Amino acid sequence: MTITTPPRASSPSSGFGTRAVHAGSEHDPSTGAVIPAISLSTTFAQTAVGQPVGEYEYSRSSNPNRKNFEDMVAALENAKHALAFSSGSATTAVILQSLASGSHVISVSDVYGGTHRYFTQVAKAHGVKVTFTPEIEVDIREHITPATKLVWIETPSNPTLRLVDIRAVATAAHEHGIMVVVDNTFLSPYIQNPLDHGADIVVHSVTKYINGHSDVVMGVAAFNSEELFKRLSFLQNAIGAIPSAFDSWLAHRGAKTLHLRAREATVNATAVGHALEASPHVIAVNYPGLDSHPHRAIAKKQHRNGMGGGMLSFRIRGGHAAAERFCQLTRIFTLAESLGGVESLCEVPSSMTHAGIPKEQREAVGVFDDLVRLSCGVEDAEDLKNDVLQALERAVAETANGANGTNGVNGH
Repeated sequence: MTITTPPRASSPSSGFGTRAVHAGSEHDPSTGAVIPAISLSTTFAQTAVGQPVGEYEYSRSSNPNRKNFEDMVAALENAKHALAFSSGSATTAVILQSLASGSHVISVSDVYGGTHRYFTQVAKAHGVKVTFTPEIEVDIREHITPATKLVWIETPSNPTLRLVDIRAVATAAHEHGIMVVVDNTFLSPYIQNPLDHGADIVVHSVTKYINGHSDVVMGVAAFNSEELFKRLSFLQNAIGAIPSAFDSWLAHRGAKTLHLRAREATVNATAVGHALEASPHVIAVNYPGLDSHPHRAIAKKQHRNGMGGGMLSFRIRGGHAAAERFCQLTRIFTLAESLGGVESLCEVPSSMTHAGIPKEQREAVGVFDDLVRLSCGVEDAEDLKNDVLQALERAVAETANGANGTNGVNGH
């Protein structure tokens, strides 16, 4: 018996939370199940040659759970299309591989270490050259050449939390027919929607805020162009860097609470940021939710309600040894790479996520050896603040006394 239920799809005019809960989550027409089932089948029956029963033929090309997740991300990023990949790095790779040999890319200097690695060590292997600039709004026109096809923005940047005026860059790029890609991982679709500010593609490491529970590695790209959809979906299928049905289901489930998690993470990061700014053990704090942030005006313009998000970084007195010791002395913050989960994490970028970038290049964009990056989760704000302050006090004191005795952390 088929159970008839009213359609549950959220409309584009629905609020973010409504879209997060309902987009891509139609009730099952045969059982009435509120949550879509996990479709593990790799292949789908056909009634005749070339005539599948439904819209699916083979799970590398498309899968019900992946499609549900893609529909949900598209709804959250105000996009017509979204494509999911096996990781954020795979998303970057597919976009870069969509460019013809001889193409030129302009990128902000302070990007995620994995993106920097791809740009400098892999892209050139298929004839794509990348130019890095620390002040992209100021000098983008100076770097544009006839071969320039793409501009890559990370805002906020990782790990210095610098912001870029997306509209300003997109306006300059579009004068020359150049596409603009924005990595929105650090903020999530709840706090920032780059397509609304003129970007052509928005990308995420789904591993982070969209999934939010540190149990899925995935990536996604969202955009409006039909031509881009044809090109990137062809590459998605041809290259096969796709997420599993189960991971797609998990990420879809995780994203249903994105708005709640992003709000709480912002509250927590704001409390921690103020505490760090007031500490004599801290040299500088990078957090776009603070009025002291040099790009606070951009945050107020681009971010929902001027929110700062859950990520911040700071320079600790006592150098690299103090930074390492701090991360070992926290009781709630866990020393680990990644970010955006419900649990709070801390790391030292120069030795971990950004270890592959030469020291002089790191320091040129503010990634010093004494920089600590924090991902604030959804624990109680007072507990996180107290944890940071006690670890600061002890790390700086021990380092000053020469009692740090730490071991190095290997990056990748």
